[in-house]
This record gives sequence, structure tokens and C-alpha cells, in this order.
Amino acid sequence: MQKKIAIINDISGYGRCAVTVALPIISTLKVQCCPVPTSIFSNHTAFPSYYLDDYTEKMQPYINEWKKLGLKFEGIETGFLGSKEQMNIVIGFLGDFRKEGTVVVVDPIMGDHGKTYATYTKPMCEEMKRLVGYADIITPNVTEACILTDTAYHEEKWKIKDIEALARQLGQMGPGKVVITGIPQGEYIANYCYERDGEAKLLRTLKVGTQRCGTGDIFAAIITADAVNGVPFQKSVKKASNFIKKCIQKSIEMEIPLTDGVCFEELLGTLR
Repeated sequence: MQKKIAIINDISGYGRCAVTVALPIISTLKVQCCPVPTSIFSNHTAFPSYYLDDYTEKMQPYINEWKKLGLKFEGIETGFLGSKEQMNIVIGFLGDFRKEGTVVVVDPIMGDHGKTYATYTKPMCEEMKRLVGYADIITPNVTEACILTDTAYHEEKWKIKDIEALARQLGQMGPGKVVITGIPQGEYIANYCYERDGEAKLLRTLKVGTQRCGTGDIFAAIITADAVNGVPFQKSVKKASNFIKKCIQKSIEMEIPLTDGVCFEELLGTLR
């Protein structure tokens, strides 16, 4: 039977992020993508205005129907969560739907550039630490790795030994595999892969263009689908990094506005 991934994230109608990005990526990798909406946005929040429908109160009735149907998933991925209540719902979802062999990927979307996002409170950060403990794989950036481990963030170049220490601490929280993403390394951007039962490695790609919306969602979607498909972790991280780099290059060529994310549609046929 075709494998299935449940993705718990928001839906943004315009701007290429969250489920709008993850669904075609996961489908291209030959896995069925089944969304659980946390909220619905007309467009993402980097635009001057947006419409938001918070889905918190509807999440549990929605999930209850899946329980009633006895649905099963080979993978579960979580993205942006807007409240402590939503995190509690997700932990309940994992209790109901995680079976032997189900891969759980948590993308702990909490902040960037040393700061938490405006919507994130201290209690939410503490609850995210609890959620991370249920994951097989997590994909934090450096800021999120610092928040999760109560480590002071700094703008200076991060030494590999310090990144190693962050990854080890994160692994001790529960996940067997950790990738710390978006580490600046001069003309390179690096991802640090840690596997509790394998080797750790820094994987670098040449930096191109400027940071764009949705690249983290693409990255997490590829990691999740590959994990379900049995692709080795480091190979999957390399694939995700190279694909995003190509997407950014193509977006620059096509003069796609930064708010519109990356034009991954042009390159889906190259994703294998």
C-alpha cells in the first residue's frame, strides 16, 4: 500500500509556506500527504496584512473522525503551532496514531536570528521541549536549538564543538536524529547531522541569494518523506539542501519576490 504522512501545520493560501509547500513535495516523493490544519491564512504574515482563521477548536473534532475511521500513518510531521493548547492536541494525536514503525518528525518552529517569534511565549517554548521528546527526528535552526537547550545565542561564528554540544543535548531530550539547519559558515550554509546510533557530520552547501519564506517547510517535508521511504538520514539532508539551493537560484533567475518564497514547482521533476 502507498505510505501516508499526517502533517500538522497551518495552511497559507499565498506565499509558498507550510502545508501549501509540504503537500506537493511529499506527493512528489510518492507518499500521500494528509493535512491536519492548525490555522488557515489567506497569505503568510510577512505580507502587510492577512486573514487568519485559528483552527484550534476544530482540531480535536477533525482528529476524532480520523480515530473513528481507524486511519494509520507511516509518518507524522509537525510544523508551526500557534499555542500551548495546540501542542497538547499534537501530543494527544501522537498517542492515538503513533504505531510501531511510525516516524515522527518535529520541526520546532519557534524563532530565528536569536529571537523567538512574536507569538511565542515562555510556556509555549517549554511545551515545545516536551513535544520534542516524542520525536524521532527534529529539524531546528540554531536559534531554536538554543531555545530548546537553554543555551545563550550569539551572532559570532559558531564553532563546530559548540554545535556538536547543542546536537548532543537535543538528542538526550529524546530524538534519535537531529539536524541543526542554516548554520552560517562564511560563503557556505551548513547543516549539522547528529545520529545517536551513527556518526555526526557537518554538511555544507554554497550560499546563494537571500533567505526566503518556506525553505524550512521544504526541508522538513523532504526529511519526513525520505525517512518514511527509508532513505539514509545524511543522504536526505544533502538532497534537501541541494534542492533548496536550486530553488533559490531559479527564483532569482525568475525575479520572484522574496515574500513569494521559492518557485519549487519549476524543479519538482528533479526531486527524487
